[in-house]
Amino acid sequence: MKNCSLKGQPGLGTAVLATVLGLLATSAGATTLADIYAAADRINQQAKESQAKVDALNDETRDIYQDYKIVLQEVEGLRIFNRQLERQVATQEAEISEITENMGKVSDIQRQVVPLMDRNLIALEQLIDNDMPFFMQERRDRLENLRDVLDNPDVAVSEQFAAVLNAFQIENDFGRSMSAYTDEIDVGGTHRVVEVLQVGRVALLYQTTDGEETGFYNKEERRWEQLDDSFQAAVRTGLRMAKKQAGQNLLPVPILVEG
Repeated sequence: MKNCSLKGQPGLGTAVLATVLGLLATSAGATTLADIYAAADRINQQAKESQAKVDALNDETRDIYQDYKIVLQEVEGLRIFNRQLERQVATQEAEISEITENMGKVSDIQRQVVPLMDRNLIALEQLIDNDMPFFMQERRDRLENLRDVLDNPDVAVSEQFAAVLNAFQIENDFGRSMSAYTDEIDVGGTHRVVEVLQVGRVALLYQTTDGEETGFYNKEERRWEQLDDSFQAAVRTGLRMAKKQAGQNLLPVPILVEG
């Protein structure tokens, strides 16, 4: 923009005054010297006002240009931000696609897992029914609770499968444990309250609370039978070991050997 400022031009006021004087000199002399100076002052004032307007326009132009540069910077920043958002959206769309695909696979797995869990439940029930009768009420309650979990549509398949695995793990741990508990059993048609000693799945023994009678569970005959007194001390010691009242030691137990 061309600067129309009158500043910095020495002698401009004098030139204007000379021009005015020249114009007035051609008149009939009716104009006085005061009028001439007054006219020159008005011209100078108008020139100052014009210069002030020009300066204001220059300042406004500079401000607009600065605002324009700021807007350009903001636009570039928005472009960078939009490109970043586009990359993020593309990544999220890829993840959604992968999740959708995996969900389809999960559905296929669920259709295979549900029948498997049903078969495992039947196998677990058969295991308990055919096993030695230790902790029977606890084991049957666990089996019933597991059946309720598998029948509940509000329980996720993953939780159901975990419950099945946990039940099998507990049964598996029984094979490595030694426990003592009080139970009521039938020995030869007589119900007796006894202390039961469970030694893994190797032996299941009992002893009356007065220590006078000792016996074991015959897996072949599926019944409780009385033992002779030769096992009385061993079973008593085993009960104390299971209750953490005695240190672990070798324990003789009756084992049935097929002929």
